[in-house]
Amino acid sequence: MNELHTLFELKDGIATITLNRPERMNAWTAQMGAEINEHLVRCDEDDAVRAVVVTGAGRAFCAGADLERGGETFAGGPTATPARPPRTILPWEVRKPIIAAINGAAVGVGMTLPLQYDMRVAAADAKLGFLFVRRGVMTELSSTWILPRLVGIARAADLLMSGRIVLGSEAAALGLVNEVLPAGQVLARAHEIAREIAENCAPVSVALTKRMIWEHLGGPPPVEVAKREAKALYALGKMADAREGVTSFLEKRKPRWTLSPSKDMPPSEPIS
Repeated sequence: MNELHTLFELKDGIATITLNRPERMNAWTAQMGAEINEHLVRCDEDDAVRAVVVTGAGRAFCAGADLERGGETFAGGPTATPARPPRTILPWEVRKPIIAAINGAAVGVGMTLPLQYDMRVAAADAKLGFLFVRRGVMTELSSTWILPRLVGIARAADLLMSGRIVLGSEAAALGLVNEVLPAGQVLARAHEIAREIAENCAPVSVALTKRMIWEHLGGPPPVEVAKREAKALYALGKMADAREGVTSFLEKRKPRWTLSPSKDMPPSEPIS
């Protein structure tokens, strides 16, 4: 049996997925991709998971695709999985927020991977880059769709077409990451954000908000988005967590949420 390339831990509602090939700077493998998919499926289906943090073991987040195959590295697809799993899931389909704790170098797929997540905290001195054009290939994992929406077209063109390395501090200025900290504080900060959500926010409300953020990036007219949000707000307002949210605030206590993303999600209007 192959040695696992990732670790999974669930504690106090926060799932932590750790890329665990520190001797290879967590270089990406097909096995790693399959394991991450399994973890994300579990996080989506398990109501005990309220938020997800993804980080790397050792001094790197992920140093890109493992190049041990030399010139054939990308011939079969750098992110292909060994066998099709029973269920595949994309990060934006996971009904829990995902926070990347980029503790060190994140290049190639090591950068496109957290680009799919909802938030990113990075080490100020971490080296980040979309190196694909410098390896004779091009970026993947929806990067040409996500990155322009995150940092703007001109900045996305710079990062994707030059393949240049930026430090975490510059990445924050560009809007690529939410915030930067010394490397030793990155994971703790990601857990702090996750804990804030897990302890204070209604899980179905978070799940529906996340769904709409990602779906609306496709560009429906604002008036259609407003209608969709209004219907979702009305549906949530009739549910138990809305009553609990107001009651707990008035009673000056922590809320006790009872609805679950796996069972109680209200239907959302399709995008026109």
